[in-house]
Amino acid sequence: MSTAESRPDGVDPRRWRLMAVFVFSSVLNYLDRQLLPALAPVLRREFGLTNRRFGALLSAFSIPYAAAAPAAGLFVDRIGLRWGISLAVALWSLAGAATGAMHSVAGLLLCRAVLGVAQAAGVPATGKAIALYLPTEERALGHALSQAGLSLGAILAPPVAVGLSLRYGWRAAFAATGLVGLLWLPLWNAVARRGPEHSRCGAGGLGARQLLGERALWAMVAANLLGMTVYTLWSNWTTLFLVDAQRMRFEDTAAWAALPPLAANLGGLAGGFASLRSIKRGLPAVTARMRVCLAAALLLLGTALVPLAPSPAVAAVGVSLSFFLSSAWSVNLYTLPLDLFGAHRAAFATSLLTAAYGLLQAVVSPLYGALADRYGFGPLCAVVSVLPLTAWLLLHAARLDQQK
Repeated sequence: MSTAESRPDGVDPRRWRLMAVFVFSSVLNYLDRQLLPALAPVLRREFGLTNRRFGALLSAFSIPYAAAAPAAGLFVDRIGLRWGISLAVALWSLAGAATGAMHSVAGLLLCRAVLGVAQAAGVPATGKAIALYLPTEERALGHALSQAGLSLGAILAPPVAVGLSLRYGWRAAFAATGLVGLLWLPLWNAVARRGPEHSRCGAGGLGARQLLGERALWAMVAANLLGMTVYTLWSNWTTLFLVDAQRMRFEDTAAWAALPPLAANLGGLAGGFASLRSIKRGLPAVTARMRVCLAAALLLLGTALVPLAPSPAVAAVGVSLSFFLSSAWSVNLYTLPLDLFGAHRAAFATSLLTAAYGLLQAVVSPLYGALADRYGFGPLCAVVSVLPLTAWLLLHAARLDQQK
């Protein structure tokens, strides 16, 4: 794109068109990822899985996801956004489609591992796109829209999974979504070819080794490990929570299990607009993000009350509120590396938070399953409710406001 096509302030007026197509990849990311949790009751019966073994199946995705994320971030920074995300989406679409052809737990584990490696590039590439295309005040909103894409994928997963499973069998769900991912590739490349020059991604900024020495970065990584415990709970266990703890029939979960991701969608937008408004009023960007994270963390203490709901409908509303707040926390936390370190290493910095989230899922998924099997969801919700506030205290102790 020529300079003449930019606004006088250097902001590309077509940035939201590019982001819209990019957000579509976020939809596909979580749609492919969440098909397996949405089909958990069916897969448990077919493959003879306990909750604990199902948690291990989730870890088969999370461990490669966490391990591959830093390399994926470096790869996207080096090869460029256009080709980096293209290769990632192609690989995860093929892995998702192959899941539907598996007839053993070993096959499922292999497909989930490949899916994890490929999708490790998704969030880092999003951070790269946001840092390249959006000005500082709009970046949390950009993450919110990407989070909305992820949430939309999670919203679509239960009805798509249940609908196709009941009509054509569970394998059809994986084949259909994999095909959609492959069809996204020519759309993205057509738009990206006419996108803005990556002038904000020049040689300036910290190198990868220098970045690893930044205390603020590791504070954000630790905060992500603690703060996203609520998010991963509702991302992966909502359907089983409604079936096991609230005695909801599997056939009825399609609508109710889609409500929490919708709330997460709205929560991300609310968190993004909250920091945008504060920055436009003159508050420093990092301070604005921190204030939104604190408000969300305090309100997330109410997660402990969700299992006490008197009915499945009330429980679904409680889950939705908790997911709303967790998403508001997430979009601001993931924007902090962009505020502090810029576009040059945006994918790599974001990838370390992504790796932390993958590690979190790998560690806690079997633990969540074991706790749910033995004690139910009450103690589990009580424990995770206090962890976002603990995470905020770590960020506060690292004095992020003084880093830039």
